[in-house]
Amino acid sequence: MPYTAVLLDLDGTLLDTIPDLADATNAMLADLGLAQLSQETVASLVGKGTKALIASVLARQGKSGDQTLLQERAQALFRQHYHRFNGQRAVLYAGVEQGLRAFARMGLKLAVVTNKPTEFTLPLLERSGLAPYFECVVCGDTCPEQKPQPAPLLHACAQLGAAPGQAVMIGDSINDAQAAQAAGIAALAVPYGYNHGQDVQNLKVDDIVMSIEAAAQWISKRRTGQGQTALLGSA
Repeated sequence: MPYTAVLLDLDGTLLDTIPDLADATNAMLADLGLAQLSQETVASLVGKGTKALIASVLARQGKSGDQTLLQERAQALFRQHYHRFNGQRAVLYAGVEQGLRAFARMGLKLAVVTNKPTEFTLPLLERSGLAPYFECVVCGDTCPEQKPQPAPLLHACAQLGAAPGQAVMIGDSINDAQAAQAAGIAALAVPYGYNHGQDVQNLKVDDIVMSIEAAAQWISKRRTGQGQTALLGSA
């Protein structure tokens, strides 16, 4: 069955958003009177959505357990600060624009599938210049479940008019790999994103590609029947 659609994760796959997330996180911590975290520490906690990030950040500060009021205050403060920082220092990874243009030339339909809330996802896509590439955007609050559940990926396929077997999911984390596997969708992993310190070599994916441009080459080869070995590009 030929590929007709590509689903892409956002943070850690298309954009390096860690600087913005770290700025918002540390502004939140300052308001709470808690110690700042390094950008590297924040990066290690990203990948399962905003609520999970904040819970992990508070746990690092010894604030784990049932502290509903603190969690709610932290969530509100983070949202306030992230609206200000979102897209300010985020940068595209190498090969992203080249890959997206290659997908367009192949006539593939594109969707973003992210656990980031809509209120942050859509402004980020606009500010980064990526919005025009995508026919569908599935955010962390679009479906009742988030990745690693398959529902967001299946919703994206339905919106694009593609069967799961006609789609490829490209991401950087175990959430993306598990969601794709559960949905019956082919999966590619990039090695440069946010995967909670786990080596992407251990993920159950169809292949590892070094960039979105390399992912486009991988798909192109399979659409044209030019072999079964992935073409790894440069990051």
